[in-house]
Amino acid sequence: MNRLLSYEEKDTWLHHLSGITKLIFFIVWCFTSALTYDTRVLLVMIAISAALYVMSKTEWRQVSTVFKFVMFFMVVNLVAIFLFSPYQGTEIYGTKTVLAPLFPGHAITREELFYLFNVLIKYFTVVPSVFIFMVTTDPSEFAASMNHIGIPYTGAYSVSLALRYIPDVQADYHRIRNAQEARGIEMSSKAKLTDRIRRTSSIIFPLLFSAMEHIDVVSNAMELRGFGKKKRRTWYAYRKMKRADVAVLILTAVFSAAALVITFADGNRFWNPWV
Repeated sequence: MNRLLSYEEKDTWLHHLSGITKLIFFIVWCFTSALTYDTRVLLVMIAISAALYVMSKTEWRQVSTVFKFVMFFMVVNLVAIFLFSPYQGTEIYGTKTVLAPLFPGHAITREELFYLFNVLIKYFTVVPSVFIFMVTTDPSEFAASMNHIGIPYTGAYSVSLALRYIPDVQADYHRIRNAQEARGIEMSSKAKLTDRIRRTSSIIFPLLFSAMEHIDVVSNAMELRGFGKKKRRTWYAYRKMKRADVAVLILTAVFSAAALVITFADGNRFWNPWV
């Protein structure tokens, strides 16, 4: 069975980094991507994300399911942007070059396509970093690192449980889907896209009830063991920050600062190739 974004221990330099280092990188990376609409910066970020993805030795089977959902969300988002704001690009870039008329109030413009392209590649700067963080970070080590920087261990352990529970959610999803298909409900690529979306959405409620049942079991087990009664606890998976962690943090800060300087050099976060 495919596992969804679950941690797998591998001998890569990304796996050996501290969980806090990867968290800081992830936050700064997402912050930089959110602020910039400079196509040049975004393309560089995509190249770096792709390189890190390869270095992490992440297998496609681990991320394929989530990637399909993300792609579907991206397409829906881009279509919605065009339908509700077809000339957002013309307002941003100050020109209007109509490539093809569609229907009253909507036409395909060069500026809108360029704007939608930037929105698209912004997703691809962040999505690989999410995959990398999830598959290279040991939940126990990450919780220990969070606790050692001052975050209460109850909160840190909650994050650890959330990371550990993600593979269980997919296991439940596949189990419910297989049960549906055993009843003769076609959910594979043989069915129409609209039917697949409708039938897949019917899995949400059984999946939700299953998740609530798991949460209840875990919370009862933790309560019976007296979790949270003491102010401190020990950790067996804590990993100290090393030179590689410091180097990654410095490089991340330098890149983010340089990216933002380039982005706002002309006082606008939207790079205009036609000026």
